[in-house]
Amino acid sequence: MLADLPESSTEADASVVRVLSYNIRSMRDDVGALARVIRACAPDVVCVQEAPRFFRWRKAAARLARASGLVYVTGGATASGPMILSTLRPHVERTEDVLLPRTPGLHQRGLATAVLRFGRARLGVVSCHLSIRDEERYAQGRLVLSRLAALGVPHGVVAGDLNDRPDGRTFGLLAGELQDGWAVKPWGREHTTRLGDPLQRIDAVFATAGVEVLGCGVPMGLPGVSEADLRAATDHLPVLAALRVPAEPA
Repeated sequence: MLADLPESSTEADASVVRVLSYNIRSMRDDVGALARVIRACAPDVVCVQEAPRFFRWRKAAARLARASGLVYVTGGATASGPMILSTLRPHVERTEDVLLPRTPGLHQRGLATAVLRFGRARLGVVSCHLSIRDEERYAQGRLVLSRLAALGVPHGVVAGDLNDRPDGRTFGLLAGELQDGWAVKPWGREHTTRLGDPLQRIDAVFATAGVEVLGCGVPMGLPGVSEADLRAATDHLPVLAALRVPAEPA
């Protein structure tokens, strides 16, 4: 059983923040199973991909947040899919939803971004879902890094569905500038595609250099996370990371 991932905490010099990245396939599957998985992971922040984007999407987002014991922060249709949820623990300093340049014939993509404060620790958060086409995806990866820097805080996290593997150039672009959570401190399961599908790691949590990665991976075996719920919830597996974020000077 996986029970060694650090719990959320706040100290004088740092805060431990649990970040979950999860492609929820527009809540087209078992929402009860989805909420149970999220609750069992006990995240402070959830970076969602493929949030509902169309008719009554705000109502669907509120339903998921309520069922998961979280609150809506930003994103959804306004970011063309990426969304951020959180507990009441962080103070939301600001948010911005960004639509990325679109290639004709392909889906509109966007970013959900926020600056969250945990005591004296501030964390920039970017939730993303990148293109299936290599050239567009690489350009989007560069924009993700630019937007993270533009948040103007010393510590940040990027979480999402990259549609790229660790040997791909967009994954490599992000891993070259940020810490790839799984590569730094692997925990749980590596591959993020649905159980039974070809093994791939296409979902990830990245952190800036000053953040300490305490563990990152798919929470297979975590108490309360059942294989049946993972299969029923959506077509991706979640990635959970525990991060120690340094406090800013008083």
